[in-house]
Amino acid sequence: MPNDIVIAPSILSADFAKLGDEVRAIDRDGCDWVHLDVMDGHFVPNITFGPDVVAALRPHSDKVFDTHLMIAPCDPYLEAFAKAGSDIITVHAEAGPHLDRSLQHIRSLGKKAGVSLTPSTPESAIEYVLDKLDLVLVMTVNPGFGGQTFIPAQVEKVRAIRKMIGDRPIHLEVDGGVNVDTAGLVTAAGANALVAGSAVFKGGGYAENIAAIREAAIAGCAAR
Repeated sequence: MPNDIVIAPSILSADFAKLGDEVRAIDRDGCDWVHLDVMDGHFVPNITFGPDVVAALRPHSDKVFDTHLMIAPCDPYLEAFAKAGSDIITVHAEAGPHLDRSLQHIRSLGKKAGVSLTPSTPESAIEYVLDKLDLVLVMTVNPGFGGQTFIPAQVEKVRAIRKMIGDRPIHLEVDGGVNVDTAGLVTAAGANALVAGSAVFKGGGYAENIAAIREAAIAGCAAR
């Protein structure tokens, strides 16, 4: 259910020389989803990987593949990421002129549809498509690179979107600077899915890191 806490480690912070091993490790060590950050060097100032890498990783885990497309245009690539094994495909509200059409296309491919907002985009930009969404992703850093500092002002956006969602079955996800110090802030505001990169992969203690973030997130829920 969308109110259950979900920890989604971002493989952006994994060792790219052994991605299959890394995905198996976070699966074994307690992740709920695997978060796949796709960047194109155009919409954001970084390049990561495409659908072939997603397809190559798919046999390494049965967990939900949570694919975040930071690319523009996104529509020409939706089918490729669906066929590669993505379970959730999230596009940016800022990445194209026809968000409603993009979301319809994702659902027509049999996948769950998400929309993401950069820090500068207000929550009002997605109000008209709420009934076509399975997930809303709030960026709490400027997209493009891992390891950035959490932007506290985005907590109020999370709270506002939680109010907009109401009782709809929509996950509210946060991505950027999530760690044991910030997890409780965003879950207290209404988030239930947390993307964490460096906070999971640092030091190699994946199970301990995931458990610590989950504990902080649950404590935040209790403070709602």
